[in-house]
Amino acid sequence: MTNSSNTFWHLENIDVTHLLCPNKLGDDKRMQQHVQKSFRKNERIYIPEDQSDRIYFITEGRVKISSMSDDGKEITKAILGQGEVFGEQAILGENKRHDTAQALEDTQACVVSLDELRSLMRERSELNLFFMRIFGARQLEMERRLESLVFRDSRSRIVEFLINLAQTKGARVGYEWVVRNFITHQEIANLTATSRQTVTTTLNDLRAAKLLTFNRSRLLIRDLEALKAEIKSVK
Repeated sequence: MTNSSNTFWHLENIDVTHLLCPNKLGDDKRMQQHVQKSFRKNERIYIPEDQSDRIYFITEGRVKISSMSDDGKEITKAILGQGEVFGEQAILGENKRHDTAQALEDTQACVVSLDELRSLMRERSELNLFFMRIFGARQLEMERRLESLVFRDSRSRIVEFLINLAQTKGARVGYEWVVRNFITHQEIANLTATSRQTVTTTLNDLRAAKLLTFNRSRLLIRDLEALKAEIKSVK
């Protein structure tokens, strides 16, 4: 059973698929502005300075949200999957995109215009609550990542990321936690401001200690509490 109450990036317990997913819109002609779009692997969905007038609901695939630092280095902000939303900054008055959204694999998304979404939000209170939770949760996640960058060493940042990944996107099976569609070592490195080599070394060490196992398709944490004990603060 997934730990929905602590999910940062998911829909939590609010079902808005009947409003945003085109295959559940029925015969309501007002909803025909909702468009299902396909994006090829590595295709950029939007880039900085694009018009910010649409919100995307991922129905299949994965999307990376990133930005560029002043020295030209890519900063990965989030990797989102099925059931997650991006482009939501448009609701807060963003006129032009500041980030890049790129499909990490073949992806499908329901695209809703900002005007249509605002109309729906006036009529459906659950949509307002849904986006309030998204904004609040993502702000908390950014603060957590900043604190981790300041107060944790590289290895501890990776361990903390794995724990958070399990608790927000994983499923608890007995005493173990399973994360399906485990992301790549490079993606973990990008999200934790570490190197791919450090991620690989850390994962192999944790596997040797029998705290977890992993492959390309899943991560299995055998003892979450023991894994938490691996986190150390920078002195």
